[in-house]
Amino acid sequence: MTSSLITGASAGIGRAFAEVLATAGHDLVLVARDEARLTRLAEQLAAQHGVVVEVLAADLTTDRGCATASGRLSDAGQPIDVLVNCAGAGLTDRFVGASLVEEELRLDLLVRAVLRLTHAAAPGMVARGHGRIINVSSAAGWAPVGTYGAAKAWVTTFTEGLAIELTGTGVSATAVCPGFTRTEFHARAGMDVTGIPDWAWLDAPRVAEEAWADAQKGRVISVASKRYAVLALVLRHLPRSVLRHALTVAPRPRPGAAVAGAAVAGAPMSAQALRVNVYE
Repeated sequence: MTSSLITGASAGIGRAFAEVLATAGHDLVLVARDEARLTRLAEQLAAQHGVVVEVLAADLTTDRGCATASGRLSDAGQPIDVLVNCAGAGLTDRFVGASLVEEELRLDLLVRAVLRLTHAAAPGMVARGHGRIINVSSAAGWAPVGTYGAAKAWVTTFTEGLAIELTGTGVSATAVCPGFTRTEFHARAGMDVTGIPDWAWLDAPRVAEEAWADAQKGRVISVASKRYAVLALVLRHLPRSVLRHALTVAPRPRPGAAVAGAAVAGAPMSAQALRVNVYE
C-alpha cells in the first residue's frame, strides 16, 4: 500500500490533496496543528475510502514540530512514498514596518519546514528507488510581491534543483504553482480579495487533482488551468523592470484589511495572531 504524508492537511489545498490521494487508495499521514480537525478528516477519509489514516499534530514553525514530522518521514519501518509540503501562511506584501517575529515565523513555515521535511524524506525514497515529493509553491513566486513571493520563489527553485539531482533515481520532485484558489487562506488572513474577478479563481480540488496527475507524469512544474499556464509564461518571461513597474502602480491592499489580527489599521500583528493564521 502506498503511503503519503501531507502537511497543511486540515484545510484548503492540503485537504484536497488528502482527498485525492485517499481516493487513489493511499494510506495517509495528515500533519497540521489542529488535531481535532485532523481527526475528523481522518475518520471521514478512512470510512469513505477504506484507507489507514494517521494524525500527526505538529506546528511546523517550531523545531519540535519539524522534528516530529521529519522523524515520521525518515522511519524506515513505516516508509512514506509521497510527501506533500502544503502548510502555509499569508500576510500582505508589505515588509517595511512589519513585525520581524511574524516574518521569521512565516519564513520558518514556508521555507525551513519544506527544506527539513524534504531532507528527511528524500534519502529513504532514493534508497527504495521510488517516491514523489510535491512542494506547493505559488504563481506569486514569479513576481516581486514581498517576502511571501520571495519564499515561494525559493520553493519553486529548490524543487527544480532537487528534480535535477533526483534524475535517474526513481524519485520525482514537483513544484505546484497555483494562482488564487478558493480556500480559507484569504479569509483567515483577513485579506480583501473583493477586487479579484471570478475568472481568476481556482478550486482546491482541481489544483490537487492536476498536481497529482502532473507529479505522476514526472513534471517538475505544475500550473492548474490554461489561464494560469499563460500567466505563468508571461510572468516568467516578462522583463523584470516592466513587471516591477506594473506592480508599483497597481492598487495596494486596503489598510487594515489584509492582515487578520490587526485590530487597528496599520497595527502590528502579534506572533500569537500569526499562529492563528497559519494555514495548516
